[in-house]
Amino acid sequence: MKNILLSFLFIATITVHSQDLSEIYAKVNPAVVEILTEEKVTVSNGSTTKTGTSEGLGSGFMISDTQIITAAHVVQVAEKLNVKFHDGEVIPANVISSFNTADIALIELVWPRKNAVTVTLGDSDKAKIGSRVFVVGAPFGLGHSFSSGYVSGFKRNIQDKNPFTKYEYIQTDASINTGNSGGPMFNLKGEVIGIVSNILTKSGGFEGIGFATTSNLAKKLLIEKKHFWSGVELVPLTGKLSQIFNLPQETGFLVQRVVFSSPLGIIGLKGGDIEMAIGGNKFWAGGDILLSVNGIKIEESDDVLLQIANSLENKSPNDSLQVTVLRAGKIITLGH
Repeated sequence: MKNILLSFLFIATITVHSQDLSEIYAKVNPAVVEILTEEKVTVSNGSTTKTGTSEGLGSGFMISDTQIITAAHVVQVAEKLNVKFHDGEVIPANVISSFNTADIALIELVWPRKNAVTVTLGDSDKAKIGSRVFVVGAPFGLGHSFSSGYVSGFKRNIQDKNPFTKYEYIQTDASINTGNSGGPMFNLKGEVIGIVSNILTKSGGFEGIGFATTSNLAKKLLIEKKHFWSGVELVPLTGKLSQIFNLPQETGFLVQRVVFSSPLGIIGLKGGDIEMAIGGNKFWAGGDILLSVNGIKIEESDDVLLQIANSLENKSPNDSLQVTVLRAGKIITLGH
């Protein structure tokens, strides 16, 4: 009799939890969006190089009638963004803030969403190992898919002075796949405590280890500070690489891709068009090499990188921006 009673209580508990998750999902799902992107890509075929476009897909969630949080890698070098809502409406958007290391970005709709459903950023510090969570997104394009699991652990590096190496992730066993990136991780209150970032995999599919940037770090970097969106993809050049590229200083950044409408694209920064491989690492050469930003020489130093970050923090499109680059062997200055 005792065993029967325990079994009944166990089944009843599972049923209640399932009902709770169904109700929470129904409430927050309209705030979850699909993000459709177009990126400029360069394809090398022997002696010829062609430029084309590539379509991408990610997820995100609304925090106001115009603003959406997503993953940085979904939108960082996107030339075109469209946001698709659960009812099928599509609205174009622009990136306004991005932080690559933490893999979070803030985008803004070109016009407000009517009758927008929004969600709130919860306190991710309250999440504990074993806490129940669920994820909503578009894995493999299957929009508004639901998966649930638990907080499995935490991965943090938030004490460094270097602003470009800060991250704080929640590890989870909730199923995450391609297309989930940028989607929300919810607690049982329906609050967002994480922004889906990446998975660890050997097969290319989900194997039970996924990561989401904490909501508290997102608040600090996207809402309070509005970290600068560069619209570029960069490769650091230090040591032997800086010598190979004949840099006039010890450190620089080789520009890979530049979004035409981004702040650095507007002032004329150029990306690469020659595919190269050095030490097993592939990248695009032939573009600009960044040497300084707003008069601050690029160095492999936390203090210098902090100065550069501070000079770009909360920067508006009309504020002055000046960079020095190495282009075709000559040092030139770009900016306004």
